[in-house]
Amino acid sequence: MNFHRNISWLLLAWVLQTQSVSATTWTETFAADPLAKGWKIFGDTNLFQWDATNQNLAVTWDSAQTNSYFYQPLGTILTKADDFGFSFELQLADITNGLNPGKPYTFELAVGFINRAVATSANYQRGLVTTNNGARNLCEFDYFPNSGYGATISPTMIATNSQFNQFATVFADPLELDPGALFQVTMNYTASNKTLRTTMTRNGDDFGPIPNVVLGAGFKDFRLDQFAVSSYCDAGADGSLLAHGVVDNLVVTVPPPPVQNLSGNFFNGIWQAQFLSRSNWQYTLERTTNLQSWTNVSPVSFGNATNLFLLDTNPPSGQAFYRVRGERP
Repeated sequence: MNFHRNISWLLLAWVLQTQSVSATTWTETFAADPLAKGWKIFGDTNLFQWDATNQNLAVTWDSAQTNSYFYQPLGTILTKADDFGFSFELQLADITNGLNPGKPYTFELAVGFINRAVATSANYQRGLVTTNNGARNLCEFDYFPNSGYGATISPTMIATNSQFNQFATVFADPLELDPGALFQVTMNYTASNKTLRTTMTRNGDDFGPIPNVVLGAGFKDFRLDQFAVSSYCDAGADGSLLAHGVVDNLVVTVPPPPVQNLSGNFFNGIWQAQFLSRSNWQYTLERTTNLQSWTNVSPVSFGNATNLFLLDTNPPSGQAFYRVRGERP
């Protein structure tokens, strides 16, 4: 199955401009209702509650429930060829594993990047790795409370393919996220050396260290398009989890949008779209006359990290609308 997503930009009769930058950083302090600012909930809505008084996100991680996410689209698609990162604050009120007698071992609390199509698909089981329904397309912070082997912090990257050599992680233990303490987590991935670096503080003091995750030569790739606070179902796992806490002061840094400085105009009777493209992306110009069905009007062009022109050499005589479709190969 192909799990990459695509993004489209609509060109109407006016010029659409976006700022050209080397990276995009957005923050969430929960000072206002996040659902009014583009955040969404999938699954059990009761697991995520905005606390207007304390200005944070109250979270229940309950593996007895269905896969549930408090998530925000990135506006781009991340691969192992991109630099990206995130940080957040976490304070637990309580955390317990093994509440399900049939699943007596530990299970993960998770925050990080996901692929929405995969994470929300039917029968998706985060507790599995090497099956068709197992974990894939992830870069996340995972914490496993102690169930006899020590509390463990496990930064994890998983490729699109659900195979053992497509699973990159480390296990830092014993490192306990004790309830009441305020933890700050920072994770940054650098494409040049394929390394994910994680640093943490506890009440302002260094906490760890946590070894780096380095992608091996056989690690293929992933497609990540959302940032999420994730409460996974324990289906397929031998452990279970129930935890309550708050997440706050999120900072997410990703590459710039795949289409920047977008404009459109007629030139000698030919409609052309011009924009700043990105390498490792491919683009197609699409047209519609009714905003319902779209037709490709240009061949696929590969981004060149500079201005790219897409042409409609046979525009209709009446009104038409155009959009640029960007995809990661």
